[in-house]
Amino acid sequence: MSFNIYSFPLEMECITKLPFNENETEDSLLTTFDSMVLYDQENQVPREFVWPDHQKPSPNVPILQVPLIDLAGFLSDDPFLVSEATRLVAEGAKQHGFFLVTNHGVDERLLSSAYTSMDKFFLSPTCEKQKALGEWRESWGYANSYFGKYKKNLPWKEMLSFSFSPEEKTDNHSQIVKDFIIEKMGDGYNDFGRVYQEYGEAMSNLSLKIMELLGMSLGLNRSHFKDFFEDNESILRLNYYPKCKQPDVVLGTGPHCDPTSLTILQQDHVSGLQVLVDNQWHSVPPNPQALVVNIGDTFRALTNGIYKSSLHQAVVNSETERKTIAFFLSPKVDKVVKPPEELEGERVYPDFTWSMLHEFVKKHYKTDENTLEEFTKWLKKAETSNEG
Repeated sequence: MSFNIYSFPLEMECITKLPFNENETEDSLLTTFDSMVLYDQENQVPREFVWPDHQKPSPNVPILQVPLIDLAGFLSDDPFLVSEATRLVAEGAKQHGFFLVTNHGVDERLLSSAYTSMDKFFLSPTCEKQKALGEWRESWGYANSYFGKYKKNLPWKEMLSFSFSPEEKTDNHSQIVKDFIIEKMGDGYNDFGRVYQEYGEAMSNLSLKIMELLGMSLGLNRSHFKDFFEDNESILRLNYYPKCKQPDVVLGTGPHCDPTSLTILQQDHVSGLQVLVDNQWHSVPPNPQALVVNIGDTFRALTNGIYKSSLHQAVVNSETERKTIAFFLSPKVDKVVKPPEELEGERVYPDFTWSMLHEFVKKHYKTDENTLEEFTKWLKKAETSNEG
């Protein structure tokens, strides 16, 4: 399968559009998401946040059996521990794309600071948080639910996202996370910015170690994927899920597959992550000694479909808020995503760049289990249009 990946029109008709009740007017919809106001003043959740019956969360779901990987054991080069780690990660990646890493080497003090520092931002007044407001088509800035992008099935959450590249790989060794925060929020957020700059660097380094493990699990040279992602252009996101009086009708994050390559998730003590396996939602409870890792669509394409990216979602509760931090590893935007020769066989997906897939899910398609298939169709249509 061959495509010209550098010359096609990106501004194409959307493949899917979010449904909108024709009896509703835009003026009747909320214009912002202030969870404290909604929780204190509303007896019922506003209709913009109520999900269809077939997508409402189930009260009790089974726990997903997720492989627990001892990363220190893998990095020790002990033959038995390396073999066990590669076996376990391949098992999880082929079945549902999720696994846990323990003994990962990230400083516990940094993990703790990153978690506690979230309150400085998310517990601020709405007008303060909106200083960092980003365009919904961008991968940085503050977003309160998805106002302006969707009109219904809104997620019950707030987010603060940053573009990230390793400091040593950026021009002038810039600290882009810290610089962004100070530019938007002022010098009072200097320590806040420092924490998440350090956090991004730590997660980038960790992701490269995990890429060594994934490469070996596929029978590749240990450094193959590590080298591919060394100059990554990734996304760091803080997620804040407020408590809700009607958690049985809302979702913190709707069902989706991550379009990126690899996600490293730090959960707090509150359960909320669910994964769809064999048409049944399963929970992934918090493990204070481990980080959750899942395969994204881009890495699925890099493995020629051998490793899986699964639908997952986040649920909320009526008792307490939930906070998570996600690092979405992505390759440099202009790198060509194609599987190594050892995995090629019959190609499942065409060559593409991360910038192309990112454009597709930002402007043309709401991510789901069919994202890569629909993206392939879109590329074919783009190529045909370009040839004409």
